Amino acid sequence: MPPPRAVTIIMVESPRIEQFKSLKGQRKIVCLTAYSAPMTHALDPHCDLLLVGDSVAMVLYGMDTTQGADLDMMIRHGQAVMRRRQTAVVIIDLPAGSYENSPEQALATARRVLDETGADGVKLEGGSQMAGHVARLVESDIAVLAHIGLLPQKATSKSGFRITGRTAEEAEQLASDARAVCDAGAFGIVMEGIIEPVAASIAANCPVPTIGIGASPACDGQILVTEDILGLYDGFTPKFVEKFADLQTDIGAAAAAFHEAVVSETFPLEQHLFWPKQ
Repeated sequence: MPPPRAVTIIMVESPRIEQFKSLKGQRKIVCLTAYSAPMTHALDPHCDLLLVGDSVAMVLYGMDTTQGADLDMMIRHGQAVMRRRQTAVVIIDLPAGSYENSPEQALATARRVLDETGADGVKLEGGSQMAGHVARLVESDIAVLAHIGLLPQKATSKSGFRITGRTAEEAEQLASDARAVCDAGAFGIVMEGIIEPVAASIAANCPVPTIGIGASPACDGQILVTEDILGLYDGFTPKFVEKFADLQTDIGAAAAAFHEAVVSETFPLEQHLFWPKQ
């Protein structure tokens, strides 16, 4: 029997995905998370990619891990983001438990997500072990953003968020993971919690855009949780986060001022009231 022929996966990519990929080597790529229409409106002009991340479970719903996000939650927030998206690529996380069992499960889930939101693609976590899932989606013309390194969906608590790449075995596995998802057709890779110089080496040898989060500045771009950079998330702050604002303090100050105005009866005033027509 002759050996099986190599199969080349060809995907018809959307113009937005093609433009995103073309940024590699041109300039750094800017990505943030988004879960709501107002936040999308504010972020879209400044981002190349908006991720409707399962981090919504922690950031908006107060859960300890991302594993509490379910499919309905991701679709609901994806719809909100798509209502205000103008130019950025929008990718939606497939939540834990919705895709891992088989490539066919991943395909059914991804199709539902994209059919009900109109987003540009999906993200799933895992390297070599998910390559078959990625390939199945790509064969069906679904754009896939891969995710290797620290995998939040596998962390059972905040203490499970462990940096990887510290040993030769881990470094080799990470490189293998990157090659596998690239060969399967992923249009980009999120690299999370990977030490230097391992992350830099992977980024330098990856043919598709690499997006770092707690990884190397050598990555083609960076992503953070928006509520982290705004100082809105009151949970733990990872080492790799830089706060570019402190809106939690500003919101508290505004609420305190409102409290004082109501108690002192300086709000509402005449200009806030509705009067019968004269």
